[in-house]
Amino acid sequence: MSWRVANACAERKFGSATRKQIIMFLADKASDDGSGIWCSKGTIQRHTELGETTVKRTIRDFLKEGILVETGARGCKNGFTVVYRIDLARIEALELTAEPEIETGATVDPVQTGPGTGATVAGVPGPPRPPNHPKTIHKPPTHERVVAEDEEAEKILAAYPPDRLRGKAVCFAQIEDAVKEGIAPEDLLKAVQAYATDSAGFTRSKVCFSDNWFQSKRWQAYVERQAEDREKAAALQADHLARLACWINDRSPMCKHITAPQVSELLASKLVTETQIQSAGLRS
Repeated sequence: MSWRVANACAERKFGSATRKQIIMFLADKASDDGSGIWCSKGTIQRHTELGETTVKRTIRDFLKEGILVETGARGCKNGFTVVYRIDLARIEALELTAEPEIETGATVDPVQTGPGTGATVAGVPGPPRPPNHPKTIHKPPTHERVVAEDEEAEKILAAYPPDRLRGKAVCFAQIEDAVKEGIAPEDLLKAVQAYATDSAGFTRSKVCFSDNWFQSKRWQAYVERQAEDREKAAALQADHLARLACWINDRSPMCKHITAPQVSELLASKLVTETQIQSAGLRS
């Protein structure tokens, strides 16, 4: 049993009491690094008193979400049992169960730096007041809070169909991973907006939950399509500039249709020279 893994799981939200019950049972069997979980689905069912279908479905979901990882198998009287590992990084990316800390304003009386004496009743002093130290060190912001404060991530998630938002902490972690891989935040935003547009006519049940959408990287197809569109647009622009350069080189009457911004683009691309521009009558 690992208190470290059990505490990490206890402090996170898993979306339902059933999921929490199963992950806590698995955490009770884990080593400090989350590995070495060797128990069959039948064992989980007997100890949690949940249905067989529920246990199997939840384990599948945990594997799909990366919360659980299969690391091997061990023989048993019925054949073999899968060995699991709890991914602590995934656990720590989930939303905390603790309520956010609320800062209080200043009090009228100065803060007590030492224990008080309590009230006196009939000459007998009451119990001492606990110290309220003014130099309390506040906990640093957690990883989840830092990600949640990221304006880009908030903007990206806000574009998702609002009735299918789920597991914000997981979504923020997936967005952060995608950006670390080199995906531009504006491309992710456009991908979410495109999916919201494509699924606008769908019934609610046909729209993917946001945490599953980001975890399965369904944004990837949209980002790749954006890259292809940019490449096509760049190729068309290059062909257009090459045609304009031919007009200038030939001193074609069509040069009169070339605008000043296009002249600047041609010079910047070094397709023509300043002398050629002047010879074509585009500059005096």
